[in-house]
Amino acid sequence: MTRVGIAGAGAWGIALAHAARRAGSTPAIWSRRGGSSDGDFTVGGDTDVLSDIDMLLLTVSAQEQAEVAARLAPILAAHLPVTICAKGIARPGDRLLGSVLSEILPGRPLAILSGPSFADEVAKGLPTAVTIACHDVALAERIGKAMGSATFRPYVSTDLVGVQLGGAIKNVIAIACGIVAGRKIGENARAALMTRGLAETARLGRAMGARAETFAGLAGLGDLSLTATSTSSRNFRLGVALGQGLSLAEATAQITGVVEGVATAQAVVALAARHGIEMPISEGVAAIVEHGADIKQTIAGLLARPFKTETA
Repeated sequence: MTRVGIAGAGAWGIALAHAARRAGSTPAIWSRRGGSSDGDFTVGGDTDVLSDIDMLLLTVSAQEQAEVAARLAPILAAHLPVTICAKGIARPGDRLLGSVLSEILPGRPLAILSGPSFADEVAKGLPTAVTIACHDVALAERIGKAMGSATFRPYVSTDLVGVQLGGAIKNVIAIACGIVAGRKIGENARAALMTRGLAETARLGRAMGARAETFAGLAGLGDLSLTATSTSSRNFRLGVALGQGLSLAEATAQITGVVEGVATAQAVVALAARHGIEMPISEGVAAIVEHGADIKQTIAGLLARPFKTETA
């Protein structure tokens, strides 16, 4: 029986603990906020709970991944597989999480878990498909076996860059789609934003060595279609509130949990600039959430862009 360590006792960590249990694995959950019990799982407040595990899932938010990994590094076995279960780009530095954690946890093989997966649905056992990306296919399959069941279906990829970019940038595009909904601009506009947002994600991906087909898969189109259309998405709800005229502080105060797209937007723009890639939708969202740009003027700027071929 596989002992799956889970670092983070938020909704996502608990949801993955449910998935692990359904797969026949034994979850061991650690939280920085101390031990607790919710009736389903006991959460340890001491890192010793992770001292005898076969693999680790890092389920804290993107901006907390490095801090938590550094705290756990001294107790993790030298070759323990670590799976990043967050979607974002590390700030400062504007780097993919895999790149950052490979420095903090040298020698530990890294994998990425991504795809269209609301935590509450995973916890309830509703059908969900995810991507597990790892350079070592056998390891990805082992992680999938430890987590997979009839209702939690992992698919293997070796494209770590593409899977990370798809998971991170879809949160930014979801904010843009929420703004469209909040301003009642129409479903045509939202469909256009989703499609062109995926196109700019793929442009950056190609420049960074990702494979084009990744963005048509679960970590690309799948995750974007979920996050950019559902009121269960924190990023989408934030965009709706902004579109309705609320300030960023007011909109954020209405939402429980981390809205990853806020921190990710400016990081995406910086990453794209380093690679010479134009990403107008991400740039527009970053201008709004980072610099307080006027939404009406930002939309007008996007609509005034010159016409071009669709593949450009």
